[in-house]
Amino acid sequence: MERRFSTNGNAVLVTGGAGYVGSHACKALARTGYIPVTFDNLASGNRWAVRWGPLELGDILDVSRLNEVCKKYRPVAIMHFAASALVGESMREPALYYRNNVAGALGLLDVARLHEITSFVFSSTCAIYGIPDEVPIREDAPQRPINPYGASKRMFERILADYAMAYGIRYAALRYFNAAGADPDGDIGECRELETHLIPLVLDAVLGRRPPLCILGADYPTPDGTAIRDFIHVADLAEAHVTALRHLLAGGTSIECNLGTGIGHSVREVISAAQSVTGRDVPHVVGPRRPGDPPELVAHPQRALDVLRLTLRHSADIAQIIGDAWSWHLGGMTARLAAGPCGLLVHNQDNLN
Repeated sequence: MERRFSTNGNAVLVTGGAGYVGSHACKALARTGYIPVTFDNLASGNRWAVRWGPLELGDILDVSRLNEVCKKYRPVAIMHFAASALVGESMREPALYYRNNVAGALGLLDVARLHEITSFVFSSTCAIYGIPDEVPIREDAPQRPINPYGASKRMFERILADYAMAYGIRYAALRYFNAAGADPDGDIGECRELETHLIPLVLDAVLGRRPPLCILGADYPTPDGTAIRDFIHVADLAEAHVTALRHLLAGGTSIECNLGTGIGHSVREVISAAQSVTGRDVPHVVGPRRPGDPPELVAHPQRALDVLRLTLRHSADIAQIIGDAWSWHLGGMTARLAAGPCGLLVHNQDNLN
């Protein structure tokens, strides 16, 4: 007879909970008294990152498996991180992105309806805006995604809104800008076979784990010619998810909000900060712009600050973000690489973030 896990009505189903942001959210959930139940196929997540609750193996497209897990744990809410999330790949394989990010997420919503789960926190993205008319970007800015990844996330936000109106599901669509950094305690951090984020690529270049960083364009209309992005610490992102969850469980209305700092840093500024933090040079070369990359993406975060009472305890200083990532690279990540559970592949920086 299968042993049932005792959750005492505090279980939260976390799809993609073995991934970068998802695993940090699981730690934040556990710290707040919830039991995160990770649902992950481990295609890009790490088994070792599931430390604060049970792991249930499964694919987001497998509705019967989702039903089994919901019946077993009876979650009070869902946090949905599981998605395909590489911009360049989405251009080459749009079918994969619409299948996983729209069809898979739609199946998850129908499972939520079946099990009367009415609180749903969605990991969205600033990619739904495309190339903005104004910076910083407000939530009511035009949504003109320029790739299937952003389009798939925008589609699911629309589906959420329709389900909320028709079926009473309340949701928080959290539009990340640039997730960065690592757990300040050193428990978890970024460790992916296929890395695309700027800061880990910078630190891997410093450590000689990858080739020199390629700056994708140095002729933008910005002060130093390189693209500007808004970096938010992953620990602050995780706390924002928990705050959004509590908002919904307390009866709060559905919300779409940006998760960023409102402060932009250029690629060259990140390199300079990394050199100061590490005390080492960052090997780098300059390449051409990647088509479709806007010069500047910076959030207007006021809605999250007001409604979710978002705090940015770890995000105010880019050096702190890089410092936590550097500690992870030297400590926890180095240990994980030595143990062999996640490898490193050279990649051409699919995402500038």
